[in-house]
Amino acid sequence: MAFKERVFSGVQPTGNLHLGNYLGAIVKFVALQENYDCIYCVVDMHAITVWQDPAELKKTTREVTAAFIACGIDPQKHIIFNQSQVAEHAELAWVCNCVARMGWLNRMTQFKEKAGKDRENVSVGLFVYPSLMAADILVYRATHVPVGEDQKQHLELSRDIAQKFNNDFAESIRSHGFGDAFFPLPEPLIQGPATRVMSLRDGSKKMSKSDASDQSRINLTDDADTIALKIRRAKTDPHPLPSEEKGLEGRPEAENLVGIYAALQGVSRADVLKQFGGGQFSTFKNALADLSVAKLGPIGAEMKRLTQDHAYIDKVLAHGSERAQAIAAETMKAVKDIVGFVRR
Repeated sequence: MAFKERVFSGVQPTGNLHLGNYLGAIVKFVALQENYDCIYCVVDMHAITVWQDPAELKKTTREVTAAFIACGIDPQKHIIFNQSQVAEHAELAWVCNCVARMGWLNRMTQFKEKAGKDRENVSVGLFVYPSLMAADILVYRATHVPVGEDQKQHLELSRDIAQKFNNDFAESIRSHGFGDAFFPLPEPLIQGPATRVMSLRDGSKKMSKSDASDQSRINLTDDADTIALKIRRAKTDPHPLPSEEKGLEGRPEAENLVGIYAALQGVSRADVLKQFGGGQFSTFKNALADLSVAKLGPIGAEMKRLTQDHAYIDKVLAHGSERAQAIAAETMKAVKDIVGFVRR
């Protein structure tokens, strides 16, 4: 059967949204509004796979919501909500847990990285996190998911779960009038010249909110002076910028800054090097600082304004969750019928 095209994606409310989140995810979210029905979720249930301070979790949930809106996502045309307000996410996650295989989850590299050597003491939630992510996507029967490279494996698992569900319950799916498949196999949307933004202090490490140095990242809430200073202090090497992309090989800091400029300006890396190649880093960094301030400064100012208006943010989340639940409830009714649950 043909599925209605729909985009779903989510961002964890764990504080300090930064340039990597913006270029790696939120810019895509904004652009996808033009051609798709979009559902954007603040995944607060995912956040508690590790302990969260309750007051801080509420604060950061509102901050991510404010960031979505400040960056240009329209909460009237599209859906913005927080995951915990739609119980069907957890309900479908149990079905996904029963469809998924232990071997599949054991292969998830992010769990291995986050659990480290202490995997016996991490939460069960961290282990089954990918099943909940699959439920997040499938409960809306989403066809497309904007993801970074580090989330591709989780999306592949979502596809595996969808396919196995379709196969396991094929006869029931057909008997309930859904044709040959109930769930679509969601496709990844990976695009843009800077899908992976690296630290300003070490071009070999991903930009992260957990980095001890605040100089390693540009936070979306940074003011203009702070943004400019961080760019000018960003680690570089002593060589001029190359004129061609091949010249960036083995120069991670240069490659990172060129990628950031390209993504903010909406051009290719080759175009950036045509403009700045052969010149000194100081000239390029001044231009990058000006561009970063122009693009990110207004976002930070609007985020600060919105986060002070709790009533508005909570209204957006409540309205979004009502719209999301209307879709999710229909999916869960069908899933219960297909699986064989007796329901009201």
